[in-house]
Amino acid sequence: MMTIAYIGPPRGIYAREAWAEILKSWRLPQFILPTIVLPVAFYGLFAIAMSDGNAGTATYALATFGVFAAIGPSLFGFGAGIADERAANLIELKRVSPLPGAAYLAAKVTASGVFTGVAVLAIYALGLAAGGVRLGMGQWLALFAIHIGSVVPFALIGLGIGMRMSAKGAIAAANLLFLAFCVLGGLWFPIDQLPGWIGALAWVLPSYHLGELALIATGLPREHGVWLHLACLAGLTLAAGAFALTGWRRSAA
Repeated sequence: MMTIAYIGPPRGIYAREAWAEILKSWRLPQFILPTIVLPVAFYGLFAIAMSDGNAGTATYALATFGVFAAIGPSLFGFGAGIADERAANLIELKRVSPLPGAAYLAAKVTASGVFTGVAVLAIYALGLAAGGVRLGMGQWLALFAIHIGSVVPFALIGLGIGMRMSAKGAIAAANLLFLAFCVLGGLWFPIDQLPGWIGALAWVLPSYHLGELALIATGLPREHGVWLHLACLAGLTLAAGAFALTGWRRSAA
């Protein structure tokens, strides 16, 4: 009797689901404008136009605004987006279909990474053309890796929110966290120019550690080293992963 070994879903399923997610998001102006246009516009206004062409300011802001660019697609794509799909029972439909659950989540991570990449590259181009930013190739590559990798912890947090809250509640939570990560994490203003209690609170925010790693990649001197920030970031990402996993399982129950 002949048996057929199960070798898992074909990779094409993941690619098609990711492409569909990218197209869906691209066709939503309410998603594109805040996630791509806003970070670039903020960088151009605050880091270039208001700094009188100071290359040091443009370089500093390029590092932190790249992390800022990763927060929107991750929090809103996962948090608000998944909450909307839960309300429409789309997630339940996908769960009873042959589509693997991992393909659904991978598609959203991919879409978040693509839109983050578009925003980040636009910020880089603006920094080069108008801000006088000059970095070595290795620094650019390290910076891009940090900025794209920033999607992971924020996407996990967004997933945990989206699987627990209603659509309106998820939007409110995503907006609140968005502001907290940017302001308290030192992405919009240098952390050492903020009150001391904010500097202490920043240590429990992934945005702070990602911003510091990005600043280190540009060669700017920082108080703490790479390994400390990596260790803190790893712990926070694991906590975010547990938050996302329990939310996913709770929704399936």
